[in-house]
Amino acid sequence: MNRTILGVTTAVLALCFSLPLPHASGGATLLPRAEAATSKLGDLTPFHAIVVDVATLVDKGDLAGAKMRIKDLETRWDDAEAGLKPRAAADWHTVDKAIDRALAALRETSPDAAKCNQALADLLSIMDTMKG
Repeated sequence: MNRTILGVTTAVLALCFSLPLPHASGGATLLPRAEAATSKLGDLTPFHAIVVDVATLVDKGDLAGAKMRIKDLETRWDDAEAGLKPRAAADWHTVDKAIDRALAALRETSPDAAKCNQALADLLSIMDTMKG
């Protein structure tokens, strides 16, 4: 088999099965597993999707709708706490505090769209950095 094809095949198999990948120096390195793309907390996609929905509502000027939708985030996050927090307590607290800031911004007596957008952008940024 051609050396290039063999090298590519080895790399693909190593990636799929987290096998050691041979180095030119003779040593081997472990490739990260596919799960490494998710956070230590696990898959935050459902929470991220809600935040995006809320941000879309804020962008449309529907702050009342955004306030109602963010309640879904609060409820789901709280329901998932027992499964998420033990995995990475510090990360959980970081996300939780960012969620609290977004909730507070939307629940003000007269919410400010710019302040809400900033809190939501910060929350999305924190969730994205958790992905590893």
